[in-house]
Amino acid sequence: MMEILQNIITAFTTENELMNTLIIIPLVIIDTIVIMLLVTTFLEIHSSKKQKILYVISTSLLCFINRTIIPDPYATILNMFILPLNIYFIFKTSKLKAFIAEIIAFALGLLLELVFSNLIYVFTKTSFTSLMYVPIYRIAVSLCIYSCIYLLYRIIKKYNFSLSFLGNLNKHTKRLLFINLILATLIIGFQFFLVFYYTDVNSALLNIFNIIILIAYFIISVLSFISTTELSITTENLEREQLSKQTLQLFYDDISAFKHDFGNILNGVGGYIFAEDIEGLKKYYTQLMKDYKQLDNLATLNPSIVNNHAIYNVLATKYHRANQLGIKINLEIFIDLNSLHMKIYEFTRILGILMDNAIEAAKECEEKIINVCIRKADNRNMQVLIVENTYNNKNVDTEKIFQKGVSSKPGNTGLGLWEVHKILKKNNNLNLFTTKNAVFFRQQLEIFY
Repeated sequence: MMEILQNIITAFTTENELMNTLIIIPLVIIDTIVIMLLVTTFLEIHSSKKQKILYVISTSLLCFINRTIIPDPYATILNMFILPLNIYFIFKTSKLKAFIAEIIAFALGLLLELVFSNLIYVFTKTSFTSLMYVPIYRIAVSLCIYSCIYLLYRIIKKYNFSLSFLGNLNKHTKRLLFINLILATLIIGFQFFLVFYYTDVNSALLNIFNIIILIAYFIISVLSFISTTELSITTENLEREQLSKQTLQLFYDDISAFKHDFGNILNGVGGYIFAEDIEGLKKYYTQLMKDYKQLDNLATLNPSIVNNHAIYNVLATKYHRANQLGIKINLEIFIDLNSLHMKIYEFTRILGILMDNAIEAAKECEEKIINVCIRKADNRNMQVLIVENTYNNKNVDTEKIFQKGVSSKPGNTGLGLWEVHKILKKNNNLNLFTTKNAVFFRQQLEIFY
């Protein structure tokens, strides 16, 4: 019995390849669980119990196979691709969140390993080789790391810390975020290499000081980026509020004018009634409803109905531009704009191009009208954006307008439509149908799901 116990103690306290292989299994599972809890909470990745179980099983299994078959550092590099790919495909989240999840897991793991490995070295003078290949040390360092990650997860969950602003970032800010995170990870990785492979050369005090500076840089860098991003989002919100204010002012002016003329309107109605001129009353009523429709459009153009910030900005900007040109925009929205089955960035590009072209064409017409409708077609499993406008160039070729270099002036054509065509080619669930009749030129974007 004592011999068995002694063999077990020896297996745990000396370099033992078999024991290292065995302890990988529980360590990988624990690592996968705590990282999943942290990143799904911090990045606001919504998931079901089934998705979480599938993620833990698949990630743990793949990482274990890599660790046992493929030598380091190739196994580590391969595992760095497994985590974001699994998060992206299993949790159905964005590529940005999947990438950030990997950066958080990698950077946090290296950072904590640097801290605890150096602390163990200070007190026990244990080399990096022993930390990696002696099971008892490896278990101790791993459990310390996982405990810290889990504690961080509990703090984030309790105080509701999260990167909730990620969905509101523009393309430029996302690019800066990618660069910042990659640089931070490279710095941490380089420091990890220096500290571990030159532990015996550098003093423990120097290593600890180096880690403190590294942690300080990482925290300051993250906080600075968050502050800059929040400032950018605040600026965008102020611009949106300014557009909303302009819309409300137009709405107020039209209501005031309508109220001022209300007595005259009633007198006009009374005149037709007393004269029993029904045909004249019908014509009068039709003209009156046009003005009422304009008020209804302004009521539609508010953030509670147009509930996506980017789309609201595009619609409000184009609406005010059209209003200055004397163009009437009839706006109808029958859909939750945050549920669109395509990238919001690409949708706003298409919407902006179609409306720009519609404004260019309509402003040349005697009757200046643009109709915009966003709705569902449940019977065909698709969402539809329709932009139609009055136009003068009845000979416009609906096939050639998507070619690069076609003029944008006559008939709602231009370089922008060539850009639209490129977006359509990248997405297999999008179709754009271009039609025309005697009155309207019509673009219909279909988004299938």
